[in-house]
Amino acid sequence: MDIYVLIKQVPGTSNVKMDEETGTMIRTDTENVINPLDENALQAAFDLRSGFAGSESSPRVVAVSMGPRPAMGALREALAMGADAAVLLCDKAFAGSDTIATAEALAAGIRHQAGITPGQPLPDDTLIICGERATDGETGQVGPMIAALLGLPVSTYVRRIETVERGGELSLLVERIVEDGFERVRLALPALVTVVKDINQPGFPTLAGKIAAKNADVPVLGPAELGIDPAIVGLGGSPTRVIKVFRPKFSRDTRLHTYDNSGKAVGALVEFLGERGIGLN
Repeated sequence: MDIYVLIKQVPGTSNVKMDEETGTMIRTDTENVINPLDENALQAAFDLRSGFAGSESSPRVVAVSMGPRPAMGALREALAMGADAAVLLCDKAFAGSDTIATAEALAAGIRHQAGITPGQPLPDDTLIICGERATDGETGQVGPMIAALLGLPVSTYVRRIETVERGGELSLLVERIVEDGFERVRLALPALVTVVKDINQPGFPTLAGKIAAKNADVPVLGPAELGIDPAIVGLGGSPTRVIKVFRPKFSRDTRLHTYDNSGKAVGALVEFLGERGIGLN
């Protein structure tokens, strides 16, 4: 069984920067982190893998990310946390991709890792896990789009995942959050799920994991290796357009009165409130 976990490197909350000419986010700064919900997705994969401990069919957890070269740091962090392998989709052609173009690239990356071509189904023992959303875009669109492109059943807002084996066939029983409570859904594999924060508490990298991750081979793939047309990714393949990026301007008419025991400041305040129809009783 292969479990693909989609990882995104996002700017720290206070470090979001936009390119005002292209309307895209600047992702080359060093103060970037793994998207928090993707850590929950990783831990969910590790928890599923632990259920097969000692079995010859123990799942292989593969972290997949698309982004600039610094995103390699997020993948090595995933390896240090326990992922078995990682792959980075990185090429200038991917720059500026919206959610649709991003889904196209990631779907191609998963097909590449699974050894199939477009139109072929994923192996029956394949699971894709995503965080419910990314903190930089807050769309929650990429996971379901990938499922649509790969022809997979999808379940969103998942807070619990169990594997069920019947007659030699493996399936999932998931519990997902809905407006008035939760519902349980059975999914045939291959499938894709997006998870919420409540599903688990992510673990931390170990020293041995960090050492192994530092020397791990992480392939870097572009459109040519993935066998996709560069025209369907990047800005050219993105139907979403940011028309204008600007910073809001705040202007205030400030009057400063210094307390000097004369009572003038209090009188000025009463007059100011009176001008605005605010009476004092």
